[in-house]
Amino acid sequence: MTIGATGWWDQEKIFSFTNPKPVGINGEVNESLYPITYRFSFPDGELKEFYVELERPELRLHRTASPLDLPVWTELSHQRCPNCSLCEKTYSHCPVAVNLVGVVEAFNDVFSYEESDVEVITQARIFSSRVKNTHAVGSLIGIYMVTSGCPVMDKLRPMVLTHLPFATTEESVYRSISMYLMAQYFRYKKGLVPDWDLTQFTAFYDDVSTVNQAFVKRLTTYVERDASLNAVVLLNCFATATRRVIEQERFEEVQKMFGAYFDGPAGPCSGEA
Repeated sequence: MTIGATGWWDQEKIFSFTNPKPVGINGEVNESLYPITYRFSFPDGELKEFYVELERPELRLHRTASPLDLPVWTELSHQRCPNCSLCEKTYSHCPVAVNLVGVVEAFNDVFSYEESDVEVITQARIFSSRVKNTHAVGSLIGIYMVTSGCPVMDKLRPMVLTHLPFATTEESVYRSISMYLMAQYFRYKKGLVPDWDLTQFTAFYDDVSTVNQAFVKRLTTYVERDASLNAVVLLNCFATATRRVIEQERFEEVQKMFGAYFDGPAGPCSGEA
């Protein structure tokens, strides 16, 4: 079973170490696309594959025609996020929910605590691990949530460039803060006020958590088993952990790695004047 933006695909065409060009599902080279593929191998032999195409340079999800009969849980007004700024006259459905229909339906009969062998194929490398479904599905759902046009989650989209499946909490926190500080550098270069002290960072992640929690409620009205549901819960745990690191200034261990930036220039070698 393969679910993708445009249909069936051939793995040998999508990735090779000798020709890592972005090749679409139809086999044509498309330099404007950044593809990511998820392959799930379940213990019973079932295989599920998901092909995601992102448009360079912004890394927005490459849009295709939406299903004609979208489920009720995708409607914008259904369990709408309290901080959603989208206009219902323009958006009848939540863009994230619309793009996640295929993924949610594919895992509607899967439990989060079960394990699968998962491969994630990007242009640069292949990630492979046996993990609980909630971790792998969470990584996949995370891509859709930050590339679908949600005004809140869009600010996390730059992290897709260095997409790290099955990330630990420490890795997620490090990448999130690094991305945020790079965003402040770009704001500074554009003449905008940067947030070097991370004073707005916790408020930013409060918004992210609000979206995650509302999306869990949205999914609760539909899913039969909990793989997709707990995947979003896990994403929210990462968001909460990131927020707490900043709020409580728990940087002691990480700061030790940056000692070379604090030391003064080395003195002369022994015996030199």
